[in-house]
Amino acid sequence: MSQISAAAVNELRKRTDLPLMECKKALTEANGDLDKAIDILRAGFGKAMSKREANETAEGRVAVKIAGDTAAIVELRCESAPTAKNELFGKLADDVAAAVIEHTPADVAALTALPAVKTRFEETVGLIREKMVIHRFARLTGGVFGFYVHHDLMSGALVQCAGTAQASELLRDVGAHVVALNPSYFKADDIPADALAKEKAFIAQQIKDDPKNASKPANIIEKMSEGKLKTWMAESVLTEQPMANAAKYPNTTVAQALQKAGLTLTKVVRYKVGSA
Repeated sequence: MSQISAAAVNELRKRTDLPLMECKKALTEANGDLDKAIDILRAGFGKAMSKREANETAEGRVAVKIAGDTAAIVELRCESAPTAKNELFGKLADDVAAAVIEHTPADVAALTALPAVKTRFEETVGLIREKMVIHRFARLTGGVFGFYVHHDLMSGALVQCAGTAQASELLRDVGAHVVALNPSYFKADDIPADALAKEKAFIAQQIKDDPKNASKPANIIEKMSEGKLKTWMAESVLTEQPMANAAKYPNTTVAQALQKAGLTLTKVVRYKVGSA
């Protein structure tokens, strides 16, 4: 076919969302066959993706998807900050999170290899021309979910609770608290025994080294130790921390706010682009 019609080029562009010149070139190579032209474009943009394999991906965004009793959080990386904020990249991140829920991939390699995910990457890379990679993901099942993604899109938290109450606003607030304060532990049970023992020993040594405590009775020393440990827990453990939005939740710890709603914290996943 020597002549490719504008209508055919436009149809291919609608179906692939790729530049007009690329569509015309593919149609010419495919002798006007639309399906063959789509295969040519996918192969070509897949090669474009491969050419960028050595590029650094220091930017990105966090996306969360919830479907019934299953939720997923993903960190998707790219090369530049403008791309991280790009709507097409955001749609790709959402689609990857949906694929995590639907396909239960074992790891990043398995998720990346899914045909639907691979196709979406090729399409998006073809449009934006940057390297994009799935950096990490988590998939949680059962219970009640809530999430928060910061306005910069680079940090987010997925919150899982046991219970039946639907408290999306509260769980969003807990997620925002997690993103802002980044507690070392989510529940007291999460603290390793050796870390707890080390902190108790540190507190005991602090009290002992203070000359003002030399003449104090053992029961007072014990109360001082308990008070200092409680302070440390409130600084380090999510459920022991006062809710960050004190005006909305006055004198209320995270555990108390959840308990009031009939929920108990099960798990939290916090991602920030560029951090472990």
